[in-house]
Amino acid sequence: MATYKELTRAGVTTRAAATLVGVPRASATRRPRPPTLTEARVPANKLSDAERTQILAVVNSDRFVDLPPIQIYAHLLDEGVYLGSISTIYRVLAENAQVKERRRLARHPARVIPELVATGPGQVYSWDITKLAGPVKGTYFDAYVMIDIYSRYIVGAHVHAGESGPLAVEMMKEIFQVHGTPQVVHADRGTSMTSKTVAALLSDLEVTRSHSRPRVSNDNPYSESWFKTLKFSPTFPERFASVGAARAFMADFVDGYNHHHHHSGIGLHTPADVHYGLATAAATARSAVLATARAAHPERFATTTDPKILAISNTAWINKPTDNTGIELAA
Repeated sequence: MATYKELTRAGVTTRAAATLVGVPRASATRRPRPPTLTEARVPANKLSDAERTQILAVVNSDRFVDLPPIQIYAHLLDEGVYLGSISTIYRVLAENAQVKERRRLARHPARVIPELVATGPGQVYSWDITKLAGPVKGTYFDAYVMIDIYSRYIVGAHVHAGESGPLAVEMMKEIFQVHGTPQVVHADRGTSMTSKTVAALLSDLEVTRSHSRPRVSNDNPYSESWFKTLKFSPTFPERFASVGAARAFMADFVDGYNHHHHHSGIGLHTPADVHYGLATAAATARSAVLATARAAHPERFATTTDPKILAISNTAWINKPTDNTGIELAA
């Protein structure tokens, strides 16, 4: 704008001067308003420091320390006392960093993360109960299923019309007689899993009991994963006509899973091969087949080693420990 003023003082018309400096003529000729000094207005209803101190003292008194402002406001009104509106009380609390849950809250202790490892079959069993839809809406049968976490072998699957600790004990006794007593039995915190009858049996057999944390389904991954495999199977029916029908289906499904299902978590072997120690021989035979194919058509293979998916891990974990960076520690 200084150039515009110099041009107009030299006799150049305002229109020509505005064109030369590249600004609109109306903007160039507009007179700026003189600056005015204004003082910040203090609201007429502003509380004094003494009044704010009084409000803070009242809400933090032994009588009101556990109550929210709306309750304090109502109590004081009933007693003929008015210190300020509810929003005013909140503003005073906010100025003093006290806007939070004012009631005493229950503090639940941190739950210990279950960390279990199996280096072979028969060491750690995981079990759970899932619902099977009955013949009509609202009726269900209970499937008790126990799995060896190392071999993924279903060591027991019983179906009953209800859920109870004694039925779980009956299943465990049968399984332990056939497959041996494990070191650890892991389950969630269902009523049957935490029942005194189950606890007494495992204590008598000196079997360590392990439980998932409340509302943490990932603490029982093997059972939860198997239930998904069961219920997403194309042959899984929408409803079972009777307990007998449910038991027959479960027996066939478990037999097929144990002896014919090639599990990706155990080197594409069947659970039965791993559980009964046949996987090593099967892996050797597979390597021979791959070696023959590699020799016949080397151009079709990128490496001289077998695919990693065919390897069997030496350990099976429930919540493998991690270091401080969240990286899983080596077994």
